[in-house]
Amino acid sequence: MNDLSTTVRHPVGALLKEWRRRRRISQLDLSIEADISTRHLSYMETGRSLPSREMVLRLGETLDVPLRERNRLLLAAGYAPAYTETPLEGPSMEPLRGAVLEILTAHEPFPALVVDRRWTLLEANAGVAPLMAGVAEDLLAPQANVLRLALHPRGLAPRIANLGQWRAHLLDRLHREAQWSGDPELAALERELRAYPCDDPAPAPGATGPAELAVPLRLRHELGELSLLSTVATFGTPVDITVSELRIETFLPADPATARLLPTLL
Repeated sequence: MNDLSTTVRHPVGALLKEWRRRRRISQLDLSIEADISTRHLSYMETGRSLPSREMVLRLGETLDVPLRERNRLLLAAGYAPAYTETPLEGPSMEPLRGAVLEILTAHEPFPALVVDRRWTLLEANAGVAPLMAGVAEDLLAPQANVLRLALHPRGLAPRIANLGQWRAHLLDRLHREAQWSGDPELAALERELRAYPCDDPAPAPGATGPAELAVPLRLRHELGELSLLSTVATFGTPVDITVSELRIETFLPADPATARLLPTLL
């Protein structure tokens, strides 16, 4: 169901002020970046002035507001949404789906997957399945959440050799995304994941080893330990909400032993 079907209850000025505070930017700095007067911005935030459609879009872009929320701003100001939200399974998305599957296949034997804004697993290549050995079936059911898969005690967590480090990395990333997007479901997911048990304490900030350039996922496997580095790709300059929220996450070998082992798992 489209989130925009719900009734907008907040005036656009209050929403703009909320996004400005979320981005931790002053009225003066925002007015300079958006090339408007501080007085005009103040009037819009207090409701003394109604922004034009073009002004709403300009402020949304300047504040790096997600496309979904830019539509909310427009609706709150009395304007029609500017951005479509096309179902991923729709016929017009067939070229995109084909491109995504090509990308996933091209990364094999390295694991790669596609998630949406709430970390729902949408697609995965053949390299992902071997890593899921031992994960509870209910966690792998349709609409599986990859963060829940990683940190749940019946998920990958018991096999992650550096669980404290990897857990801290994922929770920090989730926290930043929840703050950036303002999505209450991401905030709820963060609270759920933080409540999962973890006997492996998180390392102190900056306590990575001298040879580590990024936080690896060290996953125990019956054939040996896998050390993987995660990379994330998004689509540039999207104008559709669905496309803007897609992420392709790839796990690359962090050492020669993992590079040799991954092809044998397919």
